[in-house]
Amino acid sequence: MTTTYSGPAKLTLVDGACISGMASLSTNQRGGINGWGGTFRPDEITTELRDAGEGLQLELPYDRVGTVDVTGMRKLLATQLLVSLAGRGPAPF
Repeated sequence: MTTTYSGPAKLTLVDGACISGMASLSTNQRGGINGWGGTFRPDEITTELRDAGEGLQLELPYDRVGTVDVTGMRKLLATQLLVSLAGRGPAPF
């Protein structure tokens, strides 16, 4: 069974800065290991976001929060960035 979430989210960086954007997340079950991850498209791109790594918080509506690590970034357009995320612990959706 695959569970997904697509909608608004806030990414909280290690320094406490919050960045709003849109998340597209899903769970996966491969080889008996449960995990989740997906992408985050921020509303604004900051230097702190470009330097982001591990131990970030992703907040979804209704105060659902999960811990994520940034696994990659790529430019979509001149002004947009797509951040790849890997979740830790239970999925918040």
